Amino acid sequence: MDKRVMWWRLVIVLVAMALVLGGVTAWNAIKAHFIHQFMVKNAEQPQTVSTAAVHYSTWQPQVTAVGSLRAVHGVEVTTQVAGLVVSVDFKSGEAARAGQVLVQLNAAPDIAQLHSLQAAAHYAALTYQRDIIQYKAQAIGKATLDAATADWKSAAAQVKAQAALVAEKTVRAPFNGRLGITTVNPGEYLQPGTAIVSLESLDPIFVDFYLPQSDLSRVHLGALTDVTTSAFPGKVFTGRITSIDSLVNPSTRNFEAEATIANPARLLRPGMFVDTAVQSGRKRRYLTLPQTAITYNPYGDTVFVVRRGAGPKAPATVEQVFVTLGPTRGDQVAVLKGIKAGEVIVTSGQLKLKNGSAVVVNNSVQPLNNPNPSPQEH
Repeated sequence: MDKRVMWWRLVIVLVAMALVLGGVTAWNAIKAHFIHQFMVKNAEQPQTVSTAAVHYSTWQPQVTAVGSLRAVHGVEVTTQVAGLVVSVDFKSGEAARAGQVLVQLNAAPDIAQLHSLQAAAHYAALTYQRDIIQYKAQAIGKATLDAATADWKSAAAQVKAQAALVAEKTVRAPFNGRLGITTVNPGEYLQPGTAIVSLESLDPIFVDFYLPQSDLSRVHLGALTDVTTSAFPGKVFTGRITSIDSLVNPSTRNFEAEATIANPARLLRPGMFVDTAVQSGRKRRYLTLPQTAITYNPYGDTVFVVRRGAGPKAPATVEQVFVTLGPTRGDQVAVLKGIKAGEVIVTSGQLKLKNGSAVVVNNSVQPLNNPNPSPQEH
């Protein structure tokens, strides 16, 4: 009887222990399952980024500056003499030819005076001719002939002076060009030096710009120069360096250069400011990236390189790499060290990345990567 009781007690104890162990095991399994679910739910999700492959581009080294346009020939047409305006023989803004009459001043009194002087000069010439005949016949002395000669030459000089005064009453264009806007009207009395209208020769046209002395060795006569302006987005005007100043400004340490730009359509106007790019040296090849791909830091510039996973289902990750940058060109920047051609670089979305982050690539929208961007108006 005692042995049977002992055996049942042992069975009960073993069953109880089995139930306890099974419960603990089940609890641990359930706990591990929920912990795993929690970790999966709260794990770092792959970040969506855009990417671009690194490739070589050919760059033309340039020296850039902001310049100002100036006419090759440009003046304010004025009158040298006072007078009443009889007629204005041009329209504001039209083209003018060299010698074209622009304004006619009242010259009637001066013309009458010219006719009087011409008559006096004619009489003096006749007197001179008669005195020559009489002098040869020894009818008059040498002093009388000299006086007649002087009178004739004086009268002729007065005719020339009066003719010049009459000519000055007609204001003409000094060279070919385009006229500006005038406010002169018929009936208006002009004083000497009064500005009538501006006249500018527009083709070709000068662009003046300043460069630091460090660029003096990079700019030379004949260097190809491209000019762009916000007034005509996307249009490039081409010319060449025609003059470099002989001195460097001691205050700014800058020197002035002048380029002559072809302007056959007369689109460029004196006084406009333009962006000037002077080609300097031979073309070079650089690894090129959009500037948005660079993370600029005080301790060094970095990019995120995309590394593919080991397996077909393994997510892509990124590695942060330090780079050495070169010159910039529009939206692009040259990379001198740190990456290789063919590597895939994150171009947008870097702010949410860290070293080793998983990424999902979506290149439906790409950042700007134009070597020659122009302003866009919407």
